[in-house]
Amino acid sequence: MLVIWLKFIICTVLILLAGKRVAKYGDVIAEKTGLGGLWIGLVLVSVATSLPELFTGIGSVVFLDAPNLTIGNLFGANTYNLLNIAFLDFLNKGAPLLSTLSKGILLTAGLSLVPLLVAAAGIFLSSQIPQLSFAHVSIYSILILVLYLISTRIIFKFETGQSPPPQAFKYDHIPVKKAYFFYGLSAAVIIVAGIWLAYIGEELAGLLGLGQNFVGSLFIGFTTTLPEITVSVIALRLGAKELAIANMLGSNLFNIAIIFINDLLYKKAPIFNVVSRNHIFTAFIAMVMTLIVIAGLVMKPKRKTRLGLSSYALVLIVVFIIGAYINFVLGGE
Repeated sequence: MLVIWLKFIICTVLILLAGKRVAKYGDVIAEKTGLGGLWIGLVLVSVATSLPELFTGIGSVVFLDAPNLTIGNLFGANTYNLLNIAFLDFLNKGAPLLSTLSKGILLTAGLSLVPLLVAAAGIFLSSQIPQLSFAHVSIYSILILVLYLISTRIIFKFETGQSPPPQAFKYDHIPVKKAYFFYGLSAAVIIVAGIWLAYIGEELAGLLGLGQNFVGSLFIGFTTTLPEITVSVIALRLGAKELAIANMLGSNLFNIAIIFINDLLYKKAPIFNVVSRNHIFTAFIAMVMTLIVIAGLVMKPKRKTRLGLSSYALVLIVVFIIGAYINFVLGGE
């Protein structure tokens, strides 16, 4: 047990150190390219920090024959990313964090709901009606991939169509080639450490004797989102608020797209045919939490509560805790 915790600490430190550089050089690339923190956070940063979920899922379906583990991990990781927005709000001094962000973040949050809804519907409908599939890949997985590609295209067009506000350039002294090199190197460290962290989390969960649904949704979901929260906290401290939140919402979009890859690699049957319907509840919690974030972006509260959290952040925390408890009750498989 002591060795496992030691590995966990080493892995976390690696992610913290690499996460600082991913956030910094992601911000540099956003400035140098003129694309902005929204697009960089949505694609470059969020994909890099979500690769642990990707490789954990590949390991689950290819080597462990445990599709419930990967689906639980992906849905659970989404709820943690949304919970992390409440944490970022607490760290943000002054006004509520979501009140300071652009309409592009609102667009991203709205688009992230659609593939999640398709995934939940796919799990439910697969047990009710015959489903179409191509080479053992469910039509729902294919639709999720298409929606992800359409969503990133819509956000790219929105971002490039905006007139950027005048700003002081912070990174004139950093060459763009250097930014790409250190971003890539740091992202590689996060990928390796994040994948290792997922397997460490699986070892710990095994020792605790918990079921696949609960382990995937809460335990491994937590460990695989450590790269996201690390990078977003550093981005927030650098003043890159758009990048910090775009990383979280972009990770949620990419996480659901990972289902297509898992389905492609799972040869026994379309993955929606074999996973537990209990995952629908976790997906529902993620949808509710996303709607809370959307409400915060639309209503733009001006003040925080005495606890140092915005009202929407408090609601996010409460919904997450309720969901975690019910998930524990349901997660016996």
